[in-house]
Amino acid sequence: MTKLDEALDKKPTKSDVTQMAELRIRNLQCFAELQSYNDTGKFLYKHPLLKDKSEFNELAKLFRTDSSEFLHRHKNVLDNIKRYKSYLKRNDRQDRRASDRANLRRHQECERMFKMVMEQYSDKAHGQEENERGS
Repeated sequence: MTKLDEALDKKPTKSDVTQMAELRIRNLQCFAELQSYNDTGKFLYKHPLLKDKSEFNELAKLFRTDSSEFLHRHKNVLDNIKRYKSYLKRNDRQDRRASDRANLRRHQECERMFKMVMEQYSDKAHGQEENERGS
């Protein structure tokens, strides 16, 4: 970046200016990611390095490429929700209530993500089928 700064100070070319602008954008995205993580504990997944790492994107890819594995994982999440709901009703787990609630919330959030993926990509697949039939 210092070499780029020096080039921009002397006689900047169009590619130098473009490169500097792209670096600035990536730096701002990086800062936003870190700020979000610092504030909320979650990334925004907008920076190129994190964009494809989001759990939603991974689930969407799995839904499109390996639906049986997607459904298997979805069933596991549903089973975990049932398990933690039953744990919260048990008297012998009084000392674990806080962690059981946290795990239940985590699995419920994951279930919402599964539903979002299914809604979003089922609609697209359904629309494509209708377009193919109409053609």
